[in-house]
Amino acid sequence: MAKLTESNLIKGVLHVEPVVHGDERGFFVETYRREWFPFGREMLQGNRGDRAAGCLVGLHYHLHQADYWYVPYGTARVVLHDLRQGSPTNGVTECFDLGVNADGKNEHHGVFIPPGVAHGFASLTDMTITYLVDSYYNAADELGVAWNDPEINADWGVTDPILSKRDQSNPERSELGQQWQPHFALRT
Repeated sequence: MAKLTESNLIKGVLHVEPVVHGDERGFFVETYRREWFPFGREMLQGNRGDRAAGCLVGLHYHLHQADYWYVPYGTARVVLHDLRQGSPTNGVTECFDLGVNADGKNEHHGVFIPPGVAHGFASLTDMTITYLVDSYYNAADELGVAWNDPEINADWGVTDPILSKRDQSNPERSELGQQWQPHFALRT
């Protein structure tokens, strides 16, 4: 059984340390199991992204969708920021690496990101990220906040990142309209 730990910084974010089974042939790891997330919903869509070193994706957030991220190849610097009004951790930023650690070993950790928590990653190396989502793609629920917002103060681990046009034009947190403000709620 995987070890699940709630973030000590952002309420509702769960860090996952799965059990890795290995021998001379290689390894096997169960990267996701629905029963690990009591307040989550069924994951409906799986996605994969491959990025070259130096790319930055984010910060994105959803009012209704949760994500589960896993990095099978390379290293991603993950940045999370709680945007949820009423959350005990509103305004908190968390940064950590997923994938291959400083010792060159992939620990196979994952992270569950609830709705309303802005999320992004920088590729510290060439990398692959997989993410499961609990609702189908909905353009109206694809929102963003500036990756370099000084209020968020993220440590991305890269200089001069390669960004999409979308991510270059996201507003700062203080510029988000009331209709785009997520609210804190435990999911059942």
